[in-house]
Amino acid sequence: MGADETRASEVIESTDAAAPPQELTDRSDGAAEEPSAPSNRSSGPKVEHFTVAERAARGKAARAEVPRRSHANWEPALHRPDPVELLEEQAQTRVPELVPIRYGRMLVSPFTFYRGAAYLMASDLATAPRSGLHVQLCGDAHLSNFGVFAAPDRRLVFGINDFDETLPGPFEWDVERLVASFAVAGRDRGFEEPARRSIVTAVARSYREAMLEFAQERNLDIWYARIDIEEVLAKLSKLASAKAMKRAEKNLAKARAKDSLRAFDKLTGMVDGELRIISDPPLIVSVRDVWSELGAEATYEGLRTILRSYRRTLSGDRRRLLERFRYVDAARKVVGVGSVGTRAWIVLMLGRDERDPLLLQAKEAQPSVLEPFLGKSQYGNHGQRVVEGQRLTQAASDIMLGWIRVLAPDGVEREFYIRQLWDGKGSAEVEVMEPDGMTMYAKLCGWALARAHARSGDAVAIASYLGKSTVFDEAMATFAETYADQNERDYDALRKAVDEKRVVAETGL
Repeated sequence: MGADETRASEVIESTDAAAPPQELTDRSDGAAEEPSAPSNRSSGPKVEHFTVAERAARGKAARAEVPRRSHANWEPALHRPDPVELLEEQAQTRVPELVPIRYGRMLVSPFTFYRGAAYLMASDLATAPRSGLHVQLCGDAHLSNFGVFAAPDRRLVFGINDFDETLPGPFEWDVERLVASFAVAGRDRGFEEPARRSIVTAVARSYREAMLEFAQERNLDIWYARIDIEEVLAKLSKLASAKAMKRAEKNLAKARAKDSLRAFDKLTGMVDGELRIISDPPLIVSVRDVWSELGAEATYEGLRTILRSYRRTLSGDRRRLLERFRYVDAARKVVGVGSVGTRAWIVLMLGRDERDPLLLQAKEAQPSVLEPFLGKSQYGNHGQRVVEGQRLTQAASDIMLGWIRVLAPDGVEREFYIRQLWDGKGSAEVEVMEPDGMTMYAKLCGWALARAHARSGDAVAIASYLGKSTVFDEAMATFAETYADQNERDYDALRKAVDEKRVVAETGL
């Protein structure tokens, strides 16, 4: 064991360490020792204790105020903001040298642009009438933010897997973000308009029909509902082609194998006789290089306190589990498309030996892109906002979910949420989907979104608003195509800005 590793072994166990240097300080704003205890803060929108009939009447009243067909009538506002200016506004709080990578990834195609354009779409949706039926929104419910992950019981389940933008708001914002993503993805795959419309209609219909079912169920049944992937495969085997089934089974096998041990083998190695996360600038940069001005001792002192703060946001049993691991190394890592430029760290910890790793991801949580239009979060820490939103809406959440606030070496307070880096995670291969496969995937996404909304909102009122006819489905299909057109115009605007050297894009990373 190297000297650095010996010092770092205290990171979790120590409870009486001296205060860290001012330059790298925990600012958790008083995280309670038992965050799982009841508090006076709501974890999301509450369902009022009205009768079922009264709740249904609320949905009908919302329909009268904002007819379902009206969702098909979206058009850009007369004084719509410049999309590039909105992206540059977001860039102000991001790591400057990573912003060109973000733009480069967005410019791969209109679909990758859409993935990074949640702020633009929130700005657009804010100009439309709102149903007033609120849920805990995912906030960025495009089709690539759904996927497979391991539940605490180790079963693979399907659902929403990104909550960076979560905030309470009108349920239709998530639905519109989702249906438009399928229209954009369908264009990316070269599908004709009738095929795209059929896929998008399937998303909306799946959402609506699932919500109608949830409106009839008991609260606990809604809470426990989830999509078990093994059950899905059994059903698909009777419908999908042999080729599609083979691809699905291959992807699930990859997801099952995607755990901390696999991440350890992929991302770590020996450097000067010490176990380290391997640097691959600019995508992976060692903490020792990012915080070089602090020196090794100060960095370890700061990390000790940060990890102790994170531990306090876990439940007691999970704290005990975390205490079995010791800190080894950390590095900054570029992730995703829309998230590029926000600060994301990977933290390597070891348990009984070098074949017992735990890799955590600490991802910066900035204000939700929805806040300028829906109001500020009730939580003082955006890391907590993400975690509480995820716990409220996700079928089964990572056991290591927690949050922290840090005063970084540059003197800026930043908030993060923490989870396992890899834990049975898998995503659909949108780039190879055929219309039938995308339709099946669309139905899964629609159901999963409805379940999330039914947990946090009033399923009876929303179901009453949606109704049993296809009016809402058709309105969503029309909206999706209209917004896909707008997305292409915005994509062209960013490309033009790069060509004119108004902004810089770095491709191939």
